[in-house]
Amino acid sequence: MVGPEAARERLDRLLSQAIDGLSRVRIKALIEAGQVCIGQTGDMRTVTEASYRVKPGELIELRVPPAEEAVPKPQAMDLTIVFEDEHLIVIDKPAGLVVHPAPGNPDHTLVNALLAHCGASLSGVGGVRRPGIVHRLDKDTSGLLVAAKHDAAHAGLSALFVHHDIQRCYRALVWGRPRQGGGRIEGNIGRDTNNRKKMAVVTRGGKPAVTHYTQVEAYGQVARPTASLLDCRLETGRTHQIRVHLSSIGHPVMGDPLYGGARRGRGADFGDDLRQAIGDFRRQALHAVELGFRHPMDGRDLIFHSPLPHDMQALVALFQQL
Repeated sequence: MVGPEAARERLDRLLSQAIDGLSRVRIKALIEAGQVCIGQTGDMRTVTEASYRVKPGELIELRVPPAEEAVPKPQAMDLTIVFEDEHLIVIDKPAGLVVHPAPGNPDHTLVNALLAHCGASLSGVGGVRRPGIVHRLDKDTSGLLVAAKHDAAHAGLSALFVHHDIQRCYRALVWGRPRQGGGRIEGNIGRDTNNRKKMAVVTRGGKPAVTHYTQVEAYGQVARPTASLLDCRLETGRTHQIRVHLSSIGHPVMGDPLYGGARRGRGADFGDDLRQAIGDFRRQALHAVELGFRHPMDGRDLIFHSPLPHDMQALVALFQQL
């Protein structure tokens, strides 16, 4: 029942404050779908306007239909779970695993795996029983990724990303060594006009993007290093951002087939083991090593770390011998 202190409050705002687990966006959608009735006992009417101003003494009945089953099918896979509660799950994604089903990768994705693992603990995002993915890692980028289990957690995580209130650090093995051992790369990122599969730093259009990088190690001659290990922190999160930005300053991520990292280093004076390892490395040498954020439901500050995967560790170990 609406109390006198809530008089004239918007219906969607009142319900979002009173109900945990449903975002205001989801509540608004339910209202507009005719799932809310208001009135007195025995005289309830359907209200479909989220902006309806409630009156003291009114009863409000909200019907939440069961979450629809997701179109992607649950598929059990081995997952490295770093953290999980009733609201969130943090995964250490291996290279080679696609996050979302898409043409060419309709199944055996992280979403399929999460549907199988989480099961009934997924109360639904947007009315569909699915995990709420708020950021992605490329198929061949490994490391930490967080997903939400319900609307309110999804909305909270999304707000953190929108306001750049989240810590994300990636470790990249790149060709050469950037000047001064660190810096800031700023440049709008948009579609490459010559190759629609690629992104590029563009002078017109695109979306603002900022990457901060710090040298961890450099390999080879002191005066002219062959390769470097960098920590890259994202101020924004654009498609292929780190790969595009590092390539734009002449230091592409090693093994990157799109942005030049697969073509560098040829003809260098490497030993047989290193030359073979570089040739066998079939993905971009990029790993999400750190993920930190404030829990969207209870306010705890959380931070997670992931060690370099074995393939990157082995390649780095060989460069350290130069």
